[in-house]
Amino acid sequence: MKITFFGAAREVTGSMHLITINGSRVLLDCGLCQGKRKKAFERNRNLPFDARSIDACVLSHAHIDHSGNLPTLVNRGFSGRIFATPATEDLCDIMLRDSVYLQLRDVRYVNKKRKKQGKTLFEPLALPEDVERAMKHFESVPYDTKREVVPGLEITFHDAGHILGSAVTAIDLKEKGNSARLLFTGDLGRKKMPILRDPEVVHNVDYLITESTYGDRLHPPREDVKGALRELVSETAERRSRLLIPAFSVGRTQQVVYFLRELYAAGEIPHIPVFLDSPLSSRATDVYEKHDECYDAEALRIVLEGDEPFTFRGLKYTADVEDSKALNHAEGPVIIISASGMCEGGRILHHLLHIIEDARNAILFVGYQAENTLGRRIVEHRKPIRIFGDEYRLRAKVYSINGLSAHADRNELLDYFKQMGPKVSRCYVVHGEMDQAKPFSEAIRDLGVKDVQIPQRGQTVEL
Repeated sequence: MKITFFGAAREVTGSMHLITINGSRVLLDCGLCQGKRKKAFERNRNLPFDARSIDACVLSHAHIDHSGNLPTLVNRGFSGRIFATPATEDLCDIMLRDSVYLQLRDVRYVNKKRKKQGKTLFEPLALPEDVERAMKHFESVPYDTKREVVPGLEITFHDAGHILGSAVTAIDLKEKGNSARLLFTGDLGRKKMPILRDPEVVHNVDYLITESTYGDRLHPPREDVKGALRELVSETAERRSRLLIPAFSVGRTQQVVYFLRELYAAGEIPHIPVFLDSPLSSRATDVYEKHDECYDAEALRIVLEGDEPFTFRGLKYTADVEDSKALNHAEGPVIIISASGMCEGGRILHHLLHIIEDARNAILFVGYQAENTLGRRIVEHRKPIRIFGDEYRLRAKVYSINGLSAHADRNELLDYFKQMGPKVSRCYVVHGEMDQAKPFSEAIRDLGVKDVQIPQRGQTVEL
């Protein structure tokens, strides 16, 4: 039994780990690497293994940094099954299509400039037909249902509470008379957050692969988040300005809408126009409404009372391109929620062009900004700010609310592991930059796990 760490190793992107057992090869996640365009493009295009040698893929959830390279995997010859929860399959059906569409659109836009400059043109990473083929490989597995993936490897998905359909995956391994349980957290969610149930604790774990995105910090309480959002919305109304919120289409967008709905219903913020300008976000919200079996008691109560968790007066879902363009000239006060959450593609880039140099406006980040992304550069006020190859001056105010994160923070992760019990003998810390992974690995050792490792990309370990 071996594990090779091919992605999200000492970084927060491109989740991809390979299990070898009884001659079979099973991939945990197949995510897109995001960050510097050239580096990410080369890594995503050049898979670190022969796709035809992979027997199956087990998917923790639908976020693109965990699922986005599945079309490439299939294009390169993968013919096995992709195991995921029903909600994850439905989300991937829209997210992978959107991801490929955005890639094609951005490549066309950039290539126009590169052609004029006499530079080599970029080729798209994947095509729409690759997504069609990838979706045919999916096999849905409900929560708490054991399923054999290959001989000697069985999986059971447990609710991770991260996004709709996200799973903590218990992997039961048997090889040459030896057996063990490996737990893959994927991205672990948080307790007492809106919409989704709390993460389900898994016991009797021998080996652990854990994320560490916020392994060095704590999130503010939920009420602090609402307070910060209340203040920013009120300020936007007073200034008659524009508040731009880059948000991941799945999970974060629904959280922001849910909190705004609560604040409006309580009369704590003025009613100003709110535009959800992302076709993907709109479709993802439809999927959220379809899978209310994933809701927590609070969200279920809203549904049972005949109300809708993702609708309120003043909120408009914008799908048409012309309506999206019109928002760039809309007078304030106005709130625009758009994707992508790290400003790496999509309509958010065009909105940034029109607000970033105006000091009256504000940009609110509500999620983690990975290294080398445009979102990270804006949060850190690093110069220059380049959008579609052109430079812009950052004059708009920049705010961050980390309390909306769907990732468990340091204490929440450690509390989850304490509840698991003392059996874990070895832990691999992934999905975190070294500033987060190193102190978090030390904290896990303090819990009594003697062997804690931060694997490098390409490193193989034996179980």
